[in-house]
Amino acid sequence: MSAVHLIWHGAIAELRLDNPAKLNAFTLEMLAHLEAHCTALAQGQARAVVITAEGERAFCTGADINAWGDLGAAEFARGWVRGGHGIFDRLARLPMPTIAALSGHAFGGGLELAAACDVRVMAPGATIALPEAGVGIVPGWSGTQRLARLIPEPVLREMALLGRRIGAERAHQMGFVAEVAADARGAAMQMAEAVLASSPRATEVAKYMINAAVGEDRGAMIEALGSGMIAATADKAEGVAAFRAKRKPTFPGA
Repeated sequence: MSAVHLIWHGAIAELRLDNPAKLNAFTLEMLAHLEAHCTALAQGQARAVVITAEGERAFCTGADINAWGDLGAAEFARGWVRGGHGIFDRLARLPMPTIAALSGHAFGGGLELAAACDVRVMAPGATIALPEAGVGIVPGWSGTQRLARLIPEPVLREMALLGRRIGAERAHQMGFVAEVAADARGAAMQMAEAVLASSPRATEVAKYMINAAVGEDRGAMIEALGSGMIAATADKAEGVAAFRAKRKPTFPGA
């Protein structure tokens, strides 16, 4: 039975893809699990999140064709594509650092999942690819959008239009992965441990600032930053107190 497990290591949350029989390809059940876990993690219980997968052959080879192959055009576009895109967006906008450990190949939706994370680690023998055109579809979970900010345009065209795979060293050279490591999961967990030494609030705000700069839900990020700043002011405290006392506020301007 396919699943996405949430495993706790102290303040570090591990999201583990578990569908090794199908090279960890996404099923509807797995998408539902990922969405539920992201909803829970958004409340801030974790300091860092590491995404891993069962088996060494594949991190994730995309979406199980049996889950979407028979869908009509409207259901495919509105349900499968928009629904999955929204779940990956939720992952990308978690307040804590997220790290993907690519111990095996990451194709299609698997690559898009990794792209939704802040940092990626890749095993030497792993590859990344966008093979959708080979089965008559196009990337639908941000493969032509978020990836365009992370991979040089000529390389992205090479992947999406020609179906070429990119190896770990090339992915590292172009900055898509932070590190190439034989033990990708171990390296990712070490990065997560390093996060624990930093200020939780500073890390969260830094992530918001970077997200705003690159256009990752820019409007919400800017408003979150502004709201966090204003919430610490005496003006906010006075405004709330005056409202509750049903009187006119006297703002101190501090």
